[in-house]
This record gives sequence, structure tokens and C-alpha cells, in this order.
Amino acid sequence: MPHDHGHHHHHHHVDPESGDARVAAAVGVNLFLTVAQIVAGLVSGSLAMIADAIHNLSDAASLAIAYVARKIARRPADASMTFGYRRAEVVAALINYTTLVVIGLWLAWEAVARFFAPEPVAGWIVVIVAGIALVVDLATAALTYAMSKDSVNIRAAFMHNLADAAGSLAVIVAGVLILLFGWMWVDPALTLMLSAYILYMSLSEMPGVIRILMLGSPPQIEPEEVIAEARGISGVADVHHAHLWQMDERRVSLEAHVVVEQGAWDRADAIKADVKARLSERFGIGHTTLEMECSHHACEGEQVFGAA
Repeated sequence: MPHDHGHHHHHHHVDPESGDARVAAAVGVNLFLTVAQIVAGLVSGSLAMIADAIHNLSDAASLAIAYVARKIARRPADASMTFGYRRAEVVAALINYTTLVVIGLWLAWEAVARFFAPEPVAGWIVVIVAGIALVVDLATAALTYAMSKDSVNIRAAFMHNLADAAGSLAVIVAGVLILLFGWMWVDPALTLMLSAYILYMSLSEMPGVIRILMLGSPPQIEPEEVIAEARGISGVADVHHAHLWQMDERRVSLEAHVVVEQGAWDRADAIKADVKARLSERFGIGHTTLEMECSHHACEGEQVFGAA
């Protein structure tokens, strides 16, 4: 089975500062649009316009959360956060996916309510403004697209943006069809489809994020294979009390007890180095902490993963 070493997605890496600038620009664009739409909404008396403005505000908020998380994540480890701050991005992703689920549910609720009590669309002005909103949403998406491949944090904010773009598109399509043909049902039908899409997107991304926060083993690595590899190294009698986890979506760590074969204790350091080198090379495990045990004093009948 081919092993993902986690190195292949570094070639289009955006350096942190220009990445920050992109996210900040995306926040700015969305805030500007929000203000413009609220003004236009108040002037034209269009509720749809103000609703769309609030959409863009939620977009700006999710990007702002992502931006702050990026900043925090780069802080070095200290006495209070000995593992460092990288997980800030994973936490931010969970927050943003959770709000996306809430938005999806709310849209579904609105759509169902509208089937029973259709609301008229306030003419071409709404369609035109949704068109402008769509352009802004696509511009924001373009700013963060490359980074979204590489970061669970930016991906979550990007999904908000995508949902927003789809929402603007739905407003345009529904608005045009209602104005031309008077098909009132198009609006709630499209909204329902959109909410299903948003829920599908966010609910399928959440398990991976929760897995990292739960200190789950990396999905791309077979934990049993890692143990088998370590046990196959000359001088190793057994491996137990293993913990295999991810700090973030790229860094994999392992901690374990290694029992050294009888008579091999004098080269325990070399054995330890072998285990680390082999696991790094084959599985891309960058951080390995090993407790070496002499076979005389080895724990008996211990579980392989976790510590009792």
C-alpha cells in the first residue's frame, strides 16, 4: 500500500505572510460588500438584499476566525501550551463547520416555510445585486482557493464562501425565473437544494477535524503496520503502549515503549535511532518518542495501543 508521507502538498505552498494578506483582503472585500448591500437594501426596501448582506457578514466572520487562528497557530510552544498552538487552526475549522451546519439547517427551515407562504421577489434590483454579490464571492473564493487545499482551517472558511456563492447564484436563477415566468416554487426549491449541499459538505468534512482533536491516528497510516515495522527492526523484542496521533493535518507523532532483546541492551541507542529513522522514512512520522525497556524488566502482557 502506498504511503502518504504528507510531503506532496507542499509544492504550491503559499508563504504565511502573503497567505495572511490574502485572507485579510478577502475579509475586507466581504465587509465592503456587506456595507454596500445594507445601504442598497435600506434604500430599495428589499429584505432579500439585507439578507444577502448578512450572508456576506457571516463570510467575513468565518474568514476572520480563520485569519486569527492562522496567527495564533504560528506562536511557538510555551509553558502553558507545550504542544504549541498549531491546533488553533483545527479548532477554528470545527467552529466554522459548525456554523455552516447551522446555516444549512436554517436555510432548509426557511425553504420549507416558503413553500407554504411564498414571498414575492422584489424585482430586477435583487437579481442585479445578487450578481454583484456572486462576483465578490467568487473573488473571495479565488483568494483562498490555493490555500484551502493545504489547510483544514482555510478550507472551512472557503466552504462558507462557496455556500455563499451558491446562495447568490440561487437568488439570481430563482429571481429571473420568477420575474419571467412567475414560478414562485423555484426559490424555495433551489434553497432546499442549496441547504442539502451545504449540510453534505460540512458534515462530510467534520469527522476528519474531530478525529484530529480526538487525537485519532492519522487516516492515511495503518497503525498496525507501524507497530509491525518497529517490531521487525533487529534488536526489538516487542512494542507496546503505543500512541499514534496528529498535531495538525500534516504532522504525525508516535510515542511507544520498545522492549530491547536480551543481550542487545548495549546497543539500545542505535536500535532507538533505527526505529525512528525507519518510521520517518516509511510513514513520514516526524516526531517519535520511545521509552526503551530492558527485556528483564519489560512490562508483561501489556496492550499494544494506549496505556492501561
